Amino acid sequence: MLANKDPLFLKGVTFPSEYPANPDTVVKLTVYDAKDKSQESSSFLGSATFSVGDLLRAKDERLTLSLRSSDGVCAAGTIVVSRLKMGEMEEVDVDNIATDLPAQKCPLVFESVHHSCIDRENNPPLTGPVFRNPVCKVYRFQTMDSKWMLVREQMEECTLSFSIPKQLLTLYIQEDMSRVQDLRDLGELSPHWDNLRKEVMIQYGGIISSYQETLAELDKISGPSFKPSCCKAQKPLEFIPINLHTQRMRVTCPKKTDALYDIITVGAPAAHFQGFKSGGLQRLLHRYDAEKKSFSTAYQCIYYSPEHTAKAQEVLSTMSLLQPLITSLAGQLLQAARERSSAGLRDALKNLSDKTEQFVHTLKDELVKSALLALHAAQPGYVSKNQKHSPGKAGHQGSVSQSNEQSSVQELPGHCPTSAVAEGTGECNNVGASHINSGPTLKHQDSIPQHKEFDEEEWDRLWANVAKCLNCVIAMVDKLLDEDHCKQETVPEQQLADVITSHNPGDWREQLTPVVSRLQECVLVVEEQAKRAMTFVLLQEAACSIPQGFLLQQRRDVVFSQALAAMACGFVMRLYAGMRDKDFLKQLHLVGLVAQFESLLSTYSEEIGMLEDMEVGISDLQRVTFRITEAKTDDLSDLQPLVCGQRDHFTVEVPLPQVVFKTLPQEIKEGKPLRVYPVLFNVGINEQQTIAERFGDISLQERINQKNFETLEAYYKSLSEKVPVECLPCFQTQTDVKGLLETLGQNVVTKKRKNVEILWVAGAICRRLNGIRFTSCKSAKDRTSMSVTLEQCALLRDEHQLSKDFFVRALDCMRREGCRIENVQKNIRCRKYAFNMLQLMAFPKSYRPPEGTYGKVDS
Repeated sequence: MLANKDPLFLKGVTFPSEYPANPDTVVKLTVYDAKDKSQESSSFLGSATFSVGDLLRAKDERLTLSLRSSDGVCAAGTIVVSRLKMGEMEEVDVDNIATDLPAQKCPLVFESVHHSCIDRENNPPLTGPVFRNPVCKVYRFQTMDSKWMLVREQMEECTLSFSIPKQLLTLYIQEDMSRVQDLRDLGELSPHWDNLRKEVMIQYGGIISSYQETLAELDKISGPSFKPSCCKAQKPLEFIPINLHTQRMRVTCPKKTDALYDIITVGAPAAHFQGFKSGGLQRLLHRYDAEKKSFSTAYQCIYYSPEHTAKAQEVLSTMSLLQPLITSLAGQLLQAARERSSAGLRDALKNLSDKTEQFVHTLKDELVKSALLALHAAQPGYVSKNQKHSPGKAGHQGSVSQSNEQSSVQELPGHCPTSAVAEGTGECNNVGASHINSGPTLKHQDSIPQHKEFDEEEWDRLWANVAKCLNCVIAMVDKLLDEDHCKQETVPEQQLADVITSHNPGDWREQLTPVVSRLQECVLVVEEQAKRAMTFVLLQEAACSIPQGFLLQQRRDVVFSQALAAMACGFVMRLYAGMRDKDFLKQLHLVGLVAQFESLLSTYSEEIGMLEDMEVGISDLQRVTFRITEAKTDDLSDLQPLVCGQRDHFTVEVPLPQVVFKTLPQEIKEGKPLRVYPVLFNVGINEQQTIAERFGDISLQERINQKNFETLEAYYKSLSEKVPVECLPCFQTQTDVKGLLETLGQNVVTKKRKNVEILWVAGAICRRLNGIRFTSCKSAKDRTSMSVTLEQCALLRDEHQLSKDFFVRALDCMRREGCRIENVQKNIRCRKYAFNMLQLMAFPKSYRPPEGTYGKVDS
């Protein structure tokens, strides 16, 4: 009890559906005085009873009752009971509620005495398909003008914790199986290369088998939709994010619109099962890239730089998209010809020309040609011109010898293959040539092997044939349209209809079919050759990677899976919250969203490895785009986000009900890819960070913060150029985004221990930019809880005039009774944060929990 103030406590009670209340239901309320909450000791104060009917008949549905002691004589205090109209209940899957949680249904919207309930019919519930098992807490705090605000916390699990990793595992398996098939399709190779191929296929087989086993184990799991922190190092769950939850704070104030503040909490994306003995991904990848060139010599492989292997992946992905698209567009062109539609013919030709030119541009890269030549040299019986003059040096031995020579860094001659486009004979030679964009002269590239003994012009002729075939199609379409136009001009108007009717409707299609078919054939041939070439490049990468590269890829898959599940959860939550905000939707499709990850990891011991994993995982999210689709039905299964793509690029499709989808901007409805820009800021706050700052190395943290500040600054510049400042959210505090960025920049370069202001300012910028907020520590349970509750109370203070006298009380109340202590209970079945007194002495004061809420526990 407080000496100078009357204590005020608020407790919400919900009647679950299995125990419905009626007017005759009698409710008994019992109040205890908690002497020592850590020891769970308390003493009885008093009790009161009332019927639901009494409450409903009371003025403003509010009762004031006296608490009576056990003998019913002495008054122990007063209790006020009021009905909080919570709106209609959301559908919640009670079968998945953990046994230690109250089995209650909790609404997503509610009505306070100041505001009417949100209309359910015009605002259909969207969180049902993705979020479940809500835990709700309600508080009443005093404002500076002595009025009261109502604050409601809601924490939920996210089904994407498991569904996104399971989808990714399926895609990983498909991609690796396809890679194995591509290696088989390389055909016969000399013994050296064939042996390397077999070794690589064995490695892929091991990964595929491991991922299949993991997927089978995940399919067996049912129950809560999150991975508890105590399971973070379990092998079957390594792809699942740790303790992923959403948290929403809704604030209702007198004479002010309700405000929502969302945050996603998740354990740092890291390979906990694999451990951090040798560091995390950032360090391991840097070390691997530095050593890979020596691996190529040891395995007698051709050395390709990381840029070239990335380019090979890009070429493969581009071709896999463009080849079927060109085939489809060619079909559309023939369909327009069959219908004798001039407008349709022009539109189809434009699309076909654009995609074919993009296809040709992709193939003009010198890497494709050089890889084809290298593949030719790796085939059995290859003899170079030099070897023809040296009897006894032939066959695969010559191939291996040449490969060793090629591993040195060389510079390509400045060969520009675009001149081949102008070659050819017949009427297609010049007609429509302006439609082909030859692009700029190719720059010199390093580290690509040379094979001057082989005909270097052969590949140029192959891809140039595609351009020639396109020219022929363009010329034929122009010819058909010109002839049709001339006929219409020479025939009198009264006979025009008869001429059109008498025309053989198959003429256009018959004339176009040969040239279109030839284009499709050339595209297929070239696509097959280029695919084999790029597969051969990736064979070198994989051969040089045995076994380090494959282990790193598995680690990267694990970390990315956790990061993407969290990102998808945050995107869906932010999308649902902004569905009716036209300014937000405009920002979404014009620029994209910033996703700000706040990390509280230390730069010492194992946690530095976690941070190195997290940095790479968050960075890899740049390869992800989102797309909004229209759901087939309103069934919950049809509203689950879907992942498609490969490791170099994934797309997350978010289905929306038809009634919501039709209200979106046209650009979004047409499937425009939506970008998310991830940024990571880290400030360690525990006792290990104290050691790192005094005796260790914090350069990783400094580099991460500086690099991501520059990314955030670039995002704001792009946003301010495309979206008016009026479209951004309004806040009570006067500092604008530009001023906050200046403050953040100063803090990033300032040498200050545990400078948590970096996190506070970065979070404020994120909210002002309509961004997605994430907070992480090792398990998203203890330090994360301190950060989330501090941020919520700071928002109440800065945006809703929370009384200064109430700030610390509100902070302690949220940490002692709020959703975050429930999160601790869900994870370790104990209501104590995993801190001890010595650890807390190293914490910044605002991150320390109240007495009785912490202790030594297994986390």
